[in-house]
Amino acid sequence: MGTKKITNASRLLALIALGGVLVTGVGAPAATAAGRAGAGSAAAVRLDRTCRPGSLDPAPMRQAIAGLPTATATSAQVRIVTTAGCWTGASGVADLRTGRPVPPDARFRIGSVTKVFTAAMVLQLAAEGRVDLDGPVRRYLPGLLPADYPTVTVRQLLNHTNGLPDPDLPAADNIEWQLAHRYDRWTPEQIVRTALRNPRLFEPGEKQRYSNMGPIVAGLLIERVTGHSYARELDRRIARPLGLRDTYAPGDDPTIRGRHVHGYQAVDRDGRTELVDATVWSQTFTPAAGNVISSTADLDAFLAALFAGRVVPQPQLEEMFTLPAVHDVDGGPAHYSAGLTAYPLPTGEVLWIKTGSRFGYLAAVAASRDGRFRLTYSVTSTDAKLDGRPPIVDAIIDAAFALR
Repeated sequence: MGTKKITNASRLLALIALGGVLVTGVGAPAATAAGRAGAGSAAAVRLDRTCRPGSLDPAPMRQAIAGLPTATATSAQVRIVTTAGCWTGASGVADLRTGRPVPPDARFRIGSVTKVFTAAMVLQLAAEGRVDLDGPVRRYLPGLLPADYPTVTVRQLLNHTNGLPDPDLPAADNIEWQLAHRYDRWTPEQIVRTALRNPRLFEPGEKQRYSNMGPIVAGLLIERVTGHSYARELDRRIARPLGLRDTYAPGDDPTIRGRHVHGYQAVDRDGRTELVDATVWSQTFTPAAGNVISSTADLDAFLAALFAGRVVPQPQLEEMFTLPAVHDVDGGPAHYSAGLTAYPLPTGEVLWIKTGSRFGYLAAVAASRDGRFRLTYSVTSTDAKLDGRPPIVDAIIDAAFALR
């Protein structure tokens, strides 16, 4: 791949890392067709937690994550798999106070990468005949939406075409307010009630807009249909069967259990910048949408198994590689499937990705449809939710495309 292609890919993927997507010259039908074209080859992927470098030269990635901690990031963890081999590495410190290095397979908050797990569990329920993707949400969650609310289907929850409004917080863009309320506890029902005070964004099924609301309601659906908590179903359906040792939903627990990296948030106070430890933070405002904790090894193992059809049966798995035939709210093509994001490369290939951020943490997963190229990273950014991403994210992405 030439330098120009690498640069273009990095620019586009960087935009996705910020939470938005720029898709140039590729409509929804093209992306959908590209995703389906490689569906049969995923079965060749072998689930293996080991990481053997083979002929893969990790020098570009080692250089990309060197030099931490900096003012914008305190640590980085990367796992990359290509046809040449696999490499995993880390840099920086797990704790600024002690200077402790990043331990192997350190846990971190994965933010919106949680949505991939949620979508997978709903699709499992569909495969079991317990959920109809075209069925109305009120069939499974009676009383959650007002009686006169337009019909929202389960599929629309997963692919962001539901039109549900977002909840308003009094000072969500104020970091001091966020810090003061970091231990607040919310129930999913409270979040939905707060959101429904606002008008719906559009009629369900007419447009696409990325939001936490669909996955939050999907999490409630999982609990109602199974009779178990989201955390228990995540463990029973995905973590234990795949041997994911570091993946769990924390529920009301604001801490990260086991070995983990600390996240920090830069705060301007009295004319100077302070780094506030943001590790202990309630994630109850993003249940099933942004609350899960994991590691790079676990995320890679999950991604490999998912794309190979070992988590969701093939008929339902296609939902994760199919884009709805609608436009987004800005008039562009749809680019979100059930749990994933279609990312067209200049070469015509499509990568399927998901990024996530919580205060102190940035994470991402990306893979080709056949699963032979996979990238997972975690960066403890000092401004993960406010003014963008640290330069190291661009360096990681550039290195990944150079190795690809």
